[in-house]
Amino acid sequence: MSKLKTHIRLSIVLAVVSLVALVFSHLALTDIYHGEGDLSLEWNVLRGSALILLMFTFYVLIILRAVIRRL
Repeated sequence: MSKLKTHIRLSIVLAVVSLVALVFSHLALTDIYHGEGDLSLEWNVLRGSALILLMFTFYVLIILRAVIRRL
C-alpha cells in the first residue's frame, strides 16, 4: 500500500508541475500572438510544456490501471 501512496504523491507533484507548465504555455502563446522578435524561447517553452503534460497523462493512466487491478 505504501508503494501506491508513493505513486499518488508523485502524480500530485506532476499535476502541480503540469499546472505551472500550462501557465507558462499561456504566456508563451501570448508572446507569439503579439509577434515578438525572437520566438525560439517561446516555442521551446511550448515543447517542454507539451512533454510535461504527456508525461503526467501517461503516468496517471498507468497508476489508474494499477489501482483498478488492485480493486
